[in-house]
Amino acid sequence: METRLVVTLGDPCGIGPELLLKALPELAAASRITVCGSRAGVDLLAGGPIPFAWREGPEGPELEVAGARARWIDPDPALGRDRLSLGQGSAASGRAAVEGVRAGAREVLEGRGDALVTLPLAKAAAHAAGYAIPGHTEFLQELAGAPRVQMAFVAPRFSVVLHTVHQSLRSVIEGLDRHAVAETLSFSADRFAQLTGAPGPRVALCALNPHAGEGGAFGHEDERLVEAVADAQAWAGSGRWASFPSPFPPGPAPEGWRLFPERPAPMPGDRPTFSGPHPSDTLFLRAWRGEFDLVVALYHDQGLIPIKVLEPETAVNLTLGLPFVRTSPDHGTAFGIAGRWQADPANFIQAATLGARLGLRAARR
Repeated sequence: METRLVVTLGDPCGIGPELLLKALPELAAASRITVCGSRAGVDLLAGGPIPFAWREGPEGPELEVAGARARWIDPDPALGRDRLSLGQGSAASGRAAVEGVRAGAREVLEGRGDALVTLPLAKAAAHAAGYAIPGHTEFLQELAGAPRVQMAFVAPRFSVVLHTVHQSLRSVIEGLDRHAVAETLSFSADRFAQLTGAPGPRVALCALNPHAGEGGAFGHEDERLVEAVADAQAWAGSGRWASFPSPFPPGPAPEGWRLFPERPAPMPGDRPTFSGPHPSDTLFLRAWRGEFDLVVALYHDQGLIPIKVLEPETAVNLTLGLPFVRTSPDHGTAFGIAGRWQADPANFIQAATLGARLGLRAARR
């Protein structure tokens, strides 16, 4: 069975079009590809080292690279390359990126795709175009009508979920709430159990303060986190999230299923176990060495710095809580190198490959 993979181009002035041209032959060998985004973004790369052509296919325009083809949906076909500039986000490129995401989400929500893979957009360009969205995750939640989502980054050696995402560090501290953290722990463990097929992931929570507060010497916020861990453990096995959307069929994962086939099977257990808060300066290495299956970080950089250092090519952004599979490479638009043909497609290929595997499982529901 062939996966129908929907790719959104992201900002047409960033590295998304280049990554697509480099990766398309490999992706199209395993999946049917639909791309949603501005054709003008690809046309900006005409005359470069990777030749491409536009063809007319049975369902409309197609992009061809080295014999591989992708169906193309352009939400704004009137946008020409004369209104775009490589390496410079603008209102025009922001609108193209956001509308590409809207078109891609529509494809999977209406059953014409099995998984969505999003190339990076620039938030500043999206805002310049009048879209008040913090990022892909929140926009996709709105489009799908999902009651709850969490941003996760999964990799073969360890995985991270963010409790908060695009907000100031001051607001994270001021808004730290026992119940909210407990819900993030519980929901993340539930979705991660679905992903891995192992019902008992070992989930570790990051501390907020150095040394987890050192018994109050460096702050008392971590005392609330101790209570949140206890709450999450009390909810384990309660079916608290059973009614929330999932792209996967109910019941256990397919026999022998692993999120990453090359990774050893998770530790056995019939329900999640929660621990922490752990000092963050040692927790991620412990997880990378296999002590924990999932780390919950309290804020954006607390989780992303270590996973980008330890798993720079293999970490994939995965949204938990959507009714469809959504993955993304773990990097941005890289305007500074757009058009220079220096962008490495390895992380995009990793994201698309994982999306295709998960999409194939979702299509069997």
